[in-house]
Amino acid sequence: MTQNDPFDLPNTILPRDGEDSLRRAKIAAQTIADNRGTDIVLLDLRTQTYAFDYFVIATGTSHRQLHAMSDAIDQVFEKEMKEKKIGTEGYRAGRWVLLDYGDVVIHLFDAETRDFFRLEDLWGGGERIAFVPVSGE
Repeated sequence: MTQNDPFDLPNTILPRDGEDSLRRAKIAAQTIADNRGTDIVLLDLRTQTYAFDYFVIATGTSHRQLHAMSDAIDQVFEKEMKEKKIGTEGYRAGRWVLLDYGDVVIHLFDAETRDFFRLEDLWGGGERIAFVPVSGE
């Protein structure tokens, strides 16, 4: 493809298969669990919006832990899976880190901020997906 080819778009902009999106959301959730994130929720939002397929929402206990979870997800998605991230928000502030991988958007909160924004309630029409972390022990 040429540099000006309108179809030469990053992989995160192209439509994906719902099963692939779910697999990627579960990989993010497992990465969070591996980094001791808590209260992990996967929301299927495909019937609510065309902007993305899944939210992964989790809580960390500190600024440092939120960074560790965020960095681990980036490691898995970008280096191991070769996925391109659209953007990151809130990393410096460290109370709410948003990682946008197009069809999967990951929200990492401290407990107080998560309780304030209550994304699960805001997107209450989304279906909760069962997720049980795989123990590494």
